[in-house]
Amino acid sequence: MKSIDVISKRTGSPKRRQALSRTAYVVVIVFSLLTAIPLLSILIDLVVKGWSHFNIDLFTQSTPSGILNGITGTFMMLLIATVLSIPLGLFTGIFLSEKQDAKLTNVVRTLTDILQGVPSIVWGIVVYMLVVKTMHTYSAVAGGVALGFMMIPMIIRSTEEGLRMVPGTLKEAGLALGGSYTKVMFTVVVPSAFGSIFTGILLAISRVMGETAPLMVTALGATYVHFDLTRPMSAISLLIWEFYSNPILADLVWSSSLLLLLLILGMNLLAKSVAAKWRI
Repeated sequence: MKSIDVISKRTGSPKRRQALSRTAYVVVIVFSLLTAIPLLSILIDLVVKGWSHFNIDLFTQSTPSGILNGITGTFMMLLIATVLSIPLGLFTGIFLSEKQDAKLTNVVRTLTDILQGVPSIVWGIVVYMLVVKTMHTYSAVAGGVALGFMMIPMIIRSTEEGLRMVPGTLKEAGLALGGSYTKVMFTVVVPSAFGSIFTGILLAISRVMGETAPLMVTALGATYVHFDLTRPMSAISLLIWEFYSNPILADLVWSSSLLLLLLILGMNLLAKSVAAKWRI
């Protein structure tokens, strides 16, 4: 009773608490609207100017008429990054979720958190030293490796968190039925956490899709469409930077930016729908 009296004295009467609550609510709403106004103005400006330059040539021609070389390059480098990052991220996440008491687990988890905060340009420089200088040329492979390294920490964390949500009794039941540890993990536990894992992969892809800095020192760019992964290749984000530096092609900045925004938005919406459908 004494503690209740002390709390009531500190917080005041019910009317005073309700007034403070309403005031705080209004302040939060006002500052939220103030934060949203610049964002909405940018989005509206981007949609209006970008949509006015949407045409068939944008998707069927290479620069300077369109961005077909950037579209193909983006998807090819994302494919390389996905093939590289998914196995490493998946197996590392499984290790962290299964060996929670091991000393190596804390080290790997700490390194994962550190790598997740590394600036993208640093990844570009690292891959430049490891891949570009080894191959003696800029290439789509180098760009894909840089994006893949950036995706790995996110996939690790999503895999670990997803597997932790799976009930332990599910694995125990599989082992009790005579299944081997490996078979139970990859046929029972991992599929049960598919929603969380796949959502993390989609969010990782959308995270790196708009990166420019690492590609500037790894993929470099190309003005035409080709499918040779050992040669320089362009991407939508690289083209936006090139268009911005060229006043003649400045109009393509808006349409390219809008396309990239729509792709990232689509990936995020897909990730949310998958997470809602496969929620454990």
